[in-house]
Amino acid sequence: MEGAIQNPSSTRIAVVTGGNRGIGLEVCRQLAGAGITVVLTARDEKRGIAAVEKLGEAGLSDVIFHQLEITDAPSIARLADFLKTRFGKLDILVNNAAIGGVEYGAEDPADSSLTSEEKFNGMDRNQRLEWFVNSVRDTYDAAREGLQTNYYGIKHVIEALLPLLQASSDGRIVNVSSEWGLLRQINNEELKKELNDVEKLTEERLDEVLTTYLNDFKAGKLEERGWPLHFSGYKVSKVTMNAYTRILARRHPELRINCAHPGYVNTDMTIHSGPLTPEEGASNLVKVALLPEGGPTGAFFDHGQEAPFL
Repeated sequence: MEGAIQNPSSTRIAVVTGGNRGIGLEVCRQLAGAGITVVLTARDEKRGIAAVEKLGEAGLSDVIFHQLEITDAPSIARLADFLKTRFGKLDILVNNAAIGGVEYGAEDPADSSLTSEEKFNGMDRNQRLEWFVNSVRDTYDAAREGLQTNYYGIKHVIEALLPLLQASSDGRIVNVSSEWGLLRQINNEELKKELNDVEKLTEERLDEVLTTYLNDFKAGKLEERGWPLHFSGYKVSKVTMNAYTRILARRHPELRINCAHPGYVNTDMTIHSGPLTPEEGASNLVKVALLPEGGPTGAFFDHGQEAPFL
């Protein structure tokens, strides 16, 4: 579904991955509300089209759907071809699509039998987080899938869309990260130091780190080797994505490439345990996407404010 929008060259074009629900849908809403033409992407065509129609009913007509599965190379290539043909450039890429990298237990993320207000009434943030962590199970297969989606999937999308971002006069990438992607999640001081040394760090070394991590997980040596134990795959995927973001920002100073933590948000991924609304989480990402021209690059933003990677 390509729509029939006529876009002058001055119109900014944004792509949002995982845009059919939760934070991604709200990012689409807020960017479109700022006068940007948004390409809302999602794995599921029906859900993606329904999301675009929902935004259209709210008066946001400059939103287009395009199917995208970020772990599927042909799907990524089709999106790149569409953008090149339709717009010839890309101004903003928000890499929001992600998975938890864990097995969800009896708590179905989509279960709405109780509202989050009822379920978490009286719990503070830490209590909600403890409940959330205890509601899932870390497994090797789930962690491996998490790395394929949250690290390699995003990396492959960036690689495919990079020429279009370079065709923009002010190309930006916002990689949706997490406080769980900070280097404090790694208990190996030598590795932590290496991942923080972006002048020497390479993509090849990140591949080696991820291979070592999976081998250690399979061997039951996560704790021994200083890897995180809970939401392990998710945390490692975000730690390495943060590192890759910094490598990319150094390599492409003509672009603004940053990581952004939206906060602990009420979404399917958090089993609706987060205290922030999707609108609030999205606003923390949109702030970074719409930073003034010449703003920071290779930075980490926490709730819209620049913060350390540590």
